[in-house]
Amino acid sequence: MKKIVVVGAVGGGATVAGQIRFYDKDAKITVFDRDSTMSYAACGTPYVIGGVIEDTESLLMADPEQFKEKRNIDVWLEHEVMEINRAEKSVLVKNLKTGECFHEPYDFLILSPGGSAMVPALDGLASTDHFVLRSFGDMERIMSYIEQTQPSSCAVSGAGFIGIEMAENLKNLGLHVQMVHKSSHVMSILDPDISNQVLAELKSNGVVVHTNSVITKADQKELLLSTGQKLHADFLILSTGLKPNTELAEKAGLPIGETGGIITNEFMQTADPSIYALGDASENTDFVTGGAKRVPLASPAHRQAFIAAQHLTGHAIPKTGLLGTSIVKVFALDVAMTGLNERSLIEKGLLYETVLLKGNSNAGYYPDHSEITLKVHFNPETRKILGAQCIGSKGVDKRIDVLATAMYAGLAIEDLQALELCYAPPYSSPKDPINMVGYKAISNQKGTNA
Repeated sequence: MKKIVVVGAVGGGATVAGQIRFYDKDAKITVFDRDSTMSYAACGTPYVIGGVIEDTESLLMADPEQFKEKRNIDVWLEHEVMEINRAEKSVLVKNLKTGECFHEPYDFLILSPGGSAMVPALDGLASTDHFVLRSFGDMERIMSYIEQTQPSSCAVSGAGFIGIEMAENLKNLGLHVQMVHKSSHVMSILDPDISNQVLAELKSNGVVVHTNSVITKADQKELLLSTGQKLHADFLILSTGLKPNTELAEKAGLPIGETGGIITNEFMQTADPSIYALGDASENTDFVTGGAKRVPLASPAHRQAFIAAQHLTGHAIPKTGLLGTSIVKVFALDVAMTGLNERSLIEKGLLYETVLLKGNSNAGYYPDHSEITLKVHFNPETRKILGAQCIGSKGVDKRIDVLATAMYAGLAIEDLQALELCYAPPYSSPKDPINMVGYKAISNQKGTNA
């Protein structure tokens, strides 16, 4: 009987434990997490804060009692794994309530420790009410603060995924929201022309955005920017990046990669074949380039959990690399992406061309349609798709999902014109925007107008 220990009980950890039990009915599975909640939908926390999701408990997918009863898996919350003894194949665990420490043996160890919000060393930060959003407890603290103090304004530092979602949800609560972002473009993962549309949407909804700026000093409700400008904010949300929790792996001598994650092979094994790593703290490979890539999102973590569980139970299914497919809601707009952006293509010295299509999400004569911008990068020699972005109010996810599938399938950009996609006026056009990208690529190759 295998003895399996899992570190981390949120998305990746809880999923891999459940997957292993599905394929191995006899293994002894024990999960440790230093938090007080497990298996919660972290991606939903901004929307609970904003009141879009009214039932806070709906984010809790399971608890230790359910895991024990339904899956015969032992989950110990508020228990932190302090050390890994690879020679003895055991972990040192600390009960955070009592301070008691004990050793837990394992045959296989799975690390899913997640990541921690990066908090800048900001002068005067302690004098300012400030929060990060990385856990269920963080969400509860923000909600409690808003309920008790009834603030009228907030500053959000960082305009990435969480920063954008928090800005929208705090604005929906009626707060005056200002964003501070060190780059010249919000959502720096996007190409500048797509990012500019996100910026315009933020501004049109009353969010004040300060780009090319960082907060250099905090003095209670006054924030000083690197530009010399001063902002007033009742509280501050820090969304300036994520640091993978690799300390445990580092102390155990497991190699850390160039992205800061624990290096894994195609089966999510670390340099120690009896130890796997997945989720935010694991380093994987880029589907397009084959280089190192780390994608701290829920979907890759769930896929990695499946791969690790399959391999551990004798069914080897190698991972195929990461595209970083993702989407975010920005008030009335949706923006999604997959693969490489222009900056990455240039930095890696890759040859590329771009098809830019502006059209409608569905039939223009149908009352409910949206203008969308679809941007697709491809290799002009191999014709393989390298990356794509899409923005609009409808049908954005559909287009990027099709393109991500096309990339995994190895389709050439011209092949997009041949895809038989569903059509009715409320949903698309006889020639979907995806088809039109393929037609346009053919026209451009022939030197004619699309």
